[in-house]
Amino acid sequence: MQYDLELDARQLTCPLPILRAKRSLAQLQGGQVLRIVATDPKSPEDFDAFCQQTGNILLSCAEENGEYIFYIRRRSV
Repeated sequence: MQYDLELDARQLTCPLPILRAKRSLAQLQGGQVLRIVATDPKSPEDFDAFCQQTGNILLSCAEENGEYIFYIRRRSV
C-alpha cells in the first residue's frame, strides 16, 4: 500500500504510539496516508479506538513477526 509518511513506534508503549501518530497525522493533508510500525500488543485496540474517536480511517492493520503495521488515512478537514 502506498503511504505519504512513516512512523516508527517500535518499543514504545501506550500512550506514546498514539501521541506520535497524532503528531504525524497533523503533518499530513486530508486523504494522505500514514504508515505506522509498532510493537505494543495493545496497539491494534488503541489505533482502532483512536481512529473512531478522531474520524481518521484505519485502512489496514496487520501483524508480521511481532510487529503491527497500520495504515491510517487522515480525515479531510
